[in-house]
Amino acid sequence: MTQPRTGVLGAGAWGTALAQMLASDGRDVLLWARESDLVEEINTQHRNTPFLPSAVLSDNIRATGDLAEMAELDMLLVVTPAQHLGSVLGEMPAHPLDLVLCSKGIERGTGRLMNEVAKAIAPDSAIAVLSGPTFAHEVADGLPTAVTLACGGKEAQWQRLAPQIARKNFRPYYTTDVAGAEVGGSVKNVLAIACGVVEGLGMGQNARAALIARGYAEMLRFGEELGAERETLAGLCGLGDLVLTCNSTSSRNFSLGKALGEGRTAEELMADRKTVAEGAHTAPVLAELARDKGIAMPIVFAVERLLEGDPVDEVVSALLARPLRAENPPQD
Repeated sequence: MTQPRTGVLGAGAWGTALAQMLASDGRDVLLWARESDLVEEINTQHRNTPFLPSAVLSDNIRATGDLAEMAELDMLLVVTPAQHLGSVLGEMPAHPLDLVLCSKGIERGTGRLMNEVAKAIAPDSAIAVLSGPTFAHEVADGLPTAVTLACGGKEAQWQRLAPQIARKNFRPYYTTDVAGAEVGGSVKNVLAIACGVVEGLGMGQNARAALIARGYAEMLRFGEELGAERETLAGLCGLGDLVLTCNSTSSRNFSLGKALGEGRTAEELMADRKTVAEGAHTAPVLAELARDKGIAMPIVFAVERLLEGDPVDEVVSALLARPLRAENPPQD
């Protein structure tokens, strides 16, 4: 039986790591990169030095800059930066049967989740979301990883996709809760910036643990408003991803927050960064949606202020001065 033809759209660190994982059992994988010099490096040297310099890439990975070639595949893992997902899909002449969205964020200007963006552009494709606690370099190295694979098409879609994605050390778990998978992946990036600030200010482990717990409460409030299930957000793509991202400088978002806490400005940090800290783009959109929906998200609002340039000490003092209240107030 012929294996489905699989590709990865986006050759950043995460996209390259996923391509490496998919090729680990000898299958051929097509990897799209916009930069022609990166396509050449991957094909001739089997390296991606700008984004994943630690990995020697499998011979089964071939890079291309041709979106028409990607459109001919059976399944695409879409790993472009969240704010460019719509434009890249819009440039494709057609779309495969299965699009698995691996980008984490909320679209600026529209407030749409990635699955909503993809459905509008590729209405005939089956949309799934892959999310969970993953550092790219560990996945590329073949270290054990578990993720959530959210399939809006339910059981039949899962049965089709799971064998294409699962590998010896890469284990997907099934859910139909696409909104939950997206919310977890988006909100945790913003909270990771806040945890990085705590680290940069030297506020200690007690403060970080409290921030993770209270941030998780914000994630639950926002997720439930968008129809996400608590069980999903308590799993790999919510709490699991939150714990990972909020505790390591391997996280781009945590590193951004740490630098803010150490006194650098958001403007200079964003100008310097070659790789994308998605939480910096998601924070203002998330904060706006929360205000519009009347959802209390004080940590998210604080990150928004920091990214706008407000002094760190002033923002942190305002958070600590909030009125005392019950930890879990009754729902209205």
